[in-house]
Amino acid sequence: MQRRAFLTASTLGCAGLAWGHRQSPLLQAAEPAKTGVGGKAKSTILFFLSGGASHIDMWDMKPKAPREYRGPFEPIATSAPGIQFCEHLPLLAQQAHHLAVLNSVGATVNTNDHHAGYYYNLTGHVPDPTFLSLGNNRTPYSSDWPCMGAVVAAKRPASRQLPSLITLPQKEGAPAYTRPGQFAARLGLEYEPLYIDGDSKAPLKFQAPALVLEEGTTPLRLNDRYELLRQLDGVRGQVDQHAAAETWTAQQQRALSLLTSDQTTAAFEVAKEDPELRQRYGENVNGMSLLLARRLVEAGVPFITVFWRGDPDRLNKKCKSGGGWDTHGSNFQCLQEDLLPVFDQAFSALVGDLHDRGLLDSTLLLVTSEMGRRPKIGDPRSGGVNGAGRDHWTHCLTDIMAGGGIRGGQIYGASDRFAEYPAHKPITPADVTKTVYHAMNIHDLEAFDGQNRPYNLLEEGQPLAELF
Repeated sequence: MQRRAFLTASTLGCAGLAWGHRQSPLLQAAEPAKTGVGGKAKSTILFFLSGGASHIDMWDMKPKAPREYRGPFEPIATSAPGIQFCEHLPLLAQQAHHLAVLNSVGATVNTNDHHAGYYYNLTGHVPDPTFLSLGNNRTPYSSDWPCMGAVVAAKRPASRQLPSLITLPQKEGAPAYTRPGQFAARLGLEYEPLYIDGDSKAPLKFQAPALVLEEGTTPLRLNDRYELLRQLDGVRGQVDQHAAAETWTAQQQRALSLLTSDQTTAAFEVAKEDPELRQRYGENVNGMSLLLARRLVEAGVPFITVFWRGDPDRLNKKCKSGGGWDTHGSNFQCLQEDLLPVFDQAFSALVGDLHDRGLLDSTLLLVTSEMGRRPKIGDPRSGGVNGAGRDHWTHCLTDIMAGGGIRGGQIYGASDRFAEYPAHKPITPADVTKTVYHAMNIHDLEAFDGQNRPYNLLEEGQPLAELF
């Protein structure tokens, strides 16, 4: 909720409210999950490597493939027997005994582009034909399927002080090409993520733009305003019995709680962490985002999404990308010098930190991306073979899971000899999404639409039970 919106909510009156039944059909989606056997996760941290991370250069290396596929990187042994990682992931190699490596995720989409890849891997649903016809003009729709974090927010008990779904350090793709798939969509605004902004130039600073008080507005003054608003709202009478008005009131209460809560402020203050620990993660926006995610787990937030923040000023020209993992050009140089060192340090620190605090078993970690990279080196858009880039490749990617009851030190499935297509135990993003729900002991995926008709939030896919 924008702060101005809820402070002026008394102007809502009867306008725009459709009369209907007392109970909101969307709110019924928040009923407690049915009892079932699942994982141990109380929270999930989803680390999304925005741009399309190269599976063949990180996790699924093919040292026996021709050089035009495998590239110059060499595999190294890890702490898990039989598992090898890229030589430029030495810190994560020491944490491999905690990790499950899913090498057979086949996420073929009809557009081979970012929008559809985001949608598929964040919701578990195959992109509809509008992604093909509209491309980057395909904006998020209210009828879209919700992201997995919104489903968790709807099905798990809410945090007492903080929202159930928090996304940082940015809203992905905003403002030019906001990516579909990161919203609550048809589940309703109640389960939208709270977006927290991180600053690449000030990596210890995080804030929610919609919850920043105007200069001179203290929490005490805000409470006075809210009391006046509550009195004005009393004149609306029976309108407040309508489900939409009830949801609006709940959002007001949540926004007020966030603005006035000391716990909310404290959760975002990564600067209070031990400097040695901050250095362990790396004092950059991505490292500090993962450190903040750990703090939010401790605060009881059920789902945190961390979108990798790229560095377009430095990497656009070098990598022919938007500054992230979309390495159309100089793939190996960009990975070795810029992307892999930061990722290796930050994610290995998160795994180790959670383990040291006794939180890894109750926290599920998922690393994914919207796609892998084309195994054959050379993107025509960046000079072909001489440009040393890798193009989009939605046919195969690797996901990493850890914690939350997942058994570490294992590889699930395999790609073919060129890492082009899943060859053994093929799975889809729907299976991965169902595995997240399973880890969080969510087995009831029933929700209700605006006409109170039941529907399943994700019919496709099966949880990968053997991972646990």
